[in-house]
Amino acid sequence: MKAVTWQGKRDVRVEDVPDPRIEEPTDAVIRITSSGLCGSDLHLYEVLTPFMTPGDILGHEPMGIVEEVGSEVTNLRPGDRVVVPFQIACGHCYMCDTGLPTQCETTQVTGEGMGAPLFGYTRLYGAVPGAQAEYLRVPQAQFGPIKVPEGPSDDRFVYLSDVLPTAWQAVEYAAVPPGGTLAVLGLGPIGDMACRIALARGAERVFGIDLVPERLARAKRRGVETYDLRAFENEKALIHAIQDETSGRGPDAVIDAVGTEAHGSHAAKLAQQATALMPRKLSAPFAERFSIDRLSALHMGIDLVRRGGTISLSGVYGGMADPMPMLTLFDKQIQLRMGQANVRRWTDQILPYLTDEDPLGVDDFATHRVPLAEAPHAYEMFQRKQDGAVKVLMQP
Repeated sequence: MKAVTWQGKRDVRVEDVPDPRIEEPTDAVIRITSSGLCGSDLHLYEVLTPFMTPGDILGHEPMGIVEEVGSEVTNLRPGDRVVVPFQIACGHCYMCDTGLPTQCETTQVTGEGMGAPLFGYTRLYGAVPGAQAEYLRVPQAQFGPIKVPEGPSDDRFVYLSDVLPTAWQAVEYAAVPPGGTLAVLGLGPIGDMACRIALARGAERVFGIDLVPERLARAKRRGVETYDLRAFENEKALIHAIQDETSGRGPDAVIDAVGTEAHGSHAAKLAQQATALMPRKLSAPFAERFSIDRLSALHMGIDLVRRGGTISLSGVYGGMADPMPMLTLFDKQIQLRMGQANVRRWTDQILPYLTDEDPLGVDDFATHRVPLAEAPHAYEMFQRKQDGAVKVLMQP
């Protein structure tokens, strides 16, 4: 089959690889009909290279048609249309029962000290072959795949794999009070969708912050009060502008949808680039102990949120030696919530929004749809924020 493979920093290729097959009785094999390109895939393209191996298959946002199931998978049959969550979990352990499938005790990557494995996302998360491919082996298929109806296009449902539950959890963790205010840092796919969900769930005002004109315009059309970071002399001026709109306090909550590759953190960017250039035997151990994130977005959120407010992190962070302003966090009594989205915890709450009325705008959420063969160009375009790219779907 054809699949998108990682070959090095900023080097992805579409190659022929062996077809997946049933390996365990809880497996399924699906034929991919759509697979998303996620902002966190760009971390593999640029930053997390020490944990990648040439030939790794990328991607973790798939949907498709069941081709084959293992003997213990009784909830699916060939021909079913399914969306596959990005994490692999059993559905019946203590952690899954408490709504934390990202911490599944059956599948945890214990050798790396990490939680549940993720499709197509480094050896830290199990080195599981990913979903930007023609076919995908799905472990723990008795729990993970979400059956969806025939009829609507893939666009209606594919975001259940990641974008929708990640944005939903970001809003849930933000705990915006009824009629409250929320600021969202970064208006890529997750930040954009988080704004939509927050407004749909009753936030009175949502402030969206970015520096890409197309993303700002897109959010503004959905009722978000947008702020172009480039229009302010510095971040403090932007913070003061939003505080002026919130009785001088700042918003009740902030969602950081940017993560480790935030603009403005020049020293951390150089450190990340230097780590990526090290020989593999040195770079991975170094990154595991001394890596740092670009924290400008998180630091802005800490300064922006009101005292006693909440910061919800949905952007991926991976640093192990990050400097944090603990005095400010403690003094302002800020609550921090974060983590990979627990997809199956939220899907039943999200599905009622995926109707013909389309209140979240999923049917036209994608800005680009490309054949799998054009994946290298899609990665480059998305990483450089060219051609108005916000969400890219690949279709084998």
